[in-house]
Amino acid sequence: MTLPPEDELYALIGEDGFTRLVAAFYRQIPTDPILGAMYPAEDMAGAEQRLRDFLIFRFGGPPRYIEERGHPRLRMRHMPFPVTHAARDRWVLLMDNALAEAALPPEATELLRSFFHPTATFLINR
Repeated sequence: MTLPPEDELYALIGEDGFTRLVAAFYRQIPTDPILGAMYPAEDMAGAEQRLRDFLIFRFGGPPRYIEERGHPRLRMRHMPFPVTHAARDRWVLLMDNALAEAALPPEATELLRSFFHPTATFLINR
C-alpha cells in the first residue's frame, strides 16, 4: 500500500473524516479509567475541537489551529498531564479504536497510525 503524502491527507478524507475520527476518540474518554481524569468534562468539546483542528492543519487542511493557538508545541502543552507509558498505550488503543470506527480509507488509516504511535511515545513525560 502506498501512503499519500502527509500534506494531502486532508484532500483525501476532508473535514468529515477528521470530525468522525476525533469524535470516535472522544466518545471513549469520559469512561476511561486512565485518560478520563485528564480531560475535564467542562472542556471536552474544547479538547475535541483542538485535536480536530490540529490534525486538519497537520495533514494539509486549513490553518485554524495555528491561527487560534500558534505553534503546536506538543511537549509543552502536554507537560501538565501525567503522560506515562500506560497513558500513552491507552491513548494509542483508544485512537486505534477510533480509526477502526471512522472507517477511513486504508491508506489514510495507516498514515495516521504511523503519525499517532511515535508521537504518543514522544509525549511520555513521567
